[in-house]
Amino acid sequence: MEHRIDRIKKLLHAQSYKLTPQREATVRVLLEREEDHLSAEEIYLLVKDKAPEIGLATVYRTLELLSELKIVDKINFGDGVSRYDLRKEGAEHFHHHLVCIECGSVEEIVDDLLGDVEKIVENDWGFQVKDHRLTFHGICKQCQKVAVESSS
Repeated sequence: MEHRIDRIKKLLHAQSYKLTPQREATVRVLLEREEDHLSAEEIYLLVKDKAPEIGLATVYRTLELLSELKIVDKINFGDGVSRYDLRKEGAEHFHHHLVCIECGSVEEIVDDLLGDVEKIVENDWGFQVKDHRLTFHGICKQCQKVAVESSS
């Protein structure tokens, strides 16, 4: 974790920002709960445990800054809530998600599935792709299993 915090600190410094204690507390929560796709309010409650003096507005500003610097990705799974996801170290693109419409679970696909699609878009439309996001909405294995069991 310390290695990633040092890397984020360097990214901030390169853009003339500091890793303040409040920003560091926010980054630590994101690192500790990396698989959870937390909302700003959830992050705030967890950060408040580490830094009781922090305000919700500070957490929002920190998340927006980290998003602008492409340290975190702001995502929405269609439920009207913005969630924040740390960009994987060394990743060129945002990773993909599988969202279950039954239970709301979210799984990540780390593999970049769209390399060929990007080349087609760039060649056929002359559009320079900088990033992409792909979210599949469907029914997860567990919910499919429950549906099969309840219908038998």
